[in-house]
Amino acid sequence: MADDTPKQMLLETGQPGAGLRRINDIKKLYLIANGVRQSVVKMLHQAKSGHSAGSIGLADIFTALYFNILNHDPKNPAWPGRDRLVLSNGHVCPVMYAAMADAGYFQKEELMSLRKLGSRLQGHPHRGSLPGIENSSGPLGQGLSIAVGMALVAKRERKSWRVYCVCSDGEHDEGQIWEAVLLASKFKLGNLTAIMDRNNIQIDGFTEDVLPLEPLAEKYRAFGWHVLEVDGHNIKQLIDACGEAKKVIDRPTMIIAHTIPGKDISFMEFIADWHGKPPGDKEFTTALGDLEEERKFYGSEGGV
Repeated sequence: MADDTPKQMLLETGQPGAGLRRINDIKKLYLIANGVRQSVVKMLHQAKSGHSAGSIGLADIFTALYFNILNHDPKNPAWPGRDRLVLSNGHVCPVMYAAMADAGYFQKEELMSLRKLGSRLQGHPHRGSLPGIENSSGPLGQGLSIAVGMALVAKRERKSWRVYCVCSDGEHDEGQIWEAVLLASKFKLGNLTAIMDRNNIQIDGFTEDVLPLEPLAEKYRAFGWHVLEVDGHNIKQLIDACGEAKKVIDRPTMIIAHTIPGKDISFMEFIADWHGKPPGDKEFTTALGDLEEERKFYGSEGGV
């Protein structure tokens, strides 16, 4: 039974500590996202393995989450009142690690240990190895079920924290996704917001060639969800969509975020072959050069 004493309720509904940095300046958020992309490139090049296109394409979404949307405290990762962030498509964890390091969960130098034996930063995240990771993931299609379970507990126990789930479009080939969609609708989980990375690629090619998914928005609406579609690289749209989701209390929300795999890297954008391989030496240099050029558009100040 939940502890409903005034002390426990204060712990779970109070504000996070000094570890939270909520940034509202959109320009600064784009600079952070650019830095996250550069970190992902460096991590994958160092590891000589990993998933490039999806990780890089999600940088704006994870920046928006960790630096504006989530109620969390990097200095107190187990804070009971934190929002829960579930990553379903765990192979894109380099972008999550990079955003977490920038947010202050651990030192950025540790990013270079990605996929090394004994590292806390494995190729798929492992709950318990790294503070701030809410779920272990690897098998695709399971994360939304985990998020639904968390949201159901929060609703039944009248907790104030919310649950966010980042998932991929390719995962919607899995039947378990649709079971979770049904259950979330049945229990009217207004405290659940899912964000789909609609980048149109998966390991075998383009999603609509492998197993056509459209019309995704109409399908979610038919299942009783509130649905929003945004440009997944427009941070203001992402923040506004999550704000709207908070106001919808009688159903879960799916935000379909249209993204470009390999965003801002000239040789990687929209190329399905970059789903699961790291940059080599020449590509590493080109990628960082492309990202530095993109950074000039926003200016160099304001990074973290």
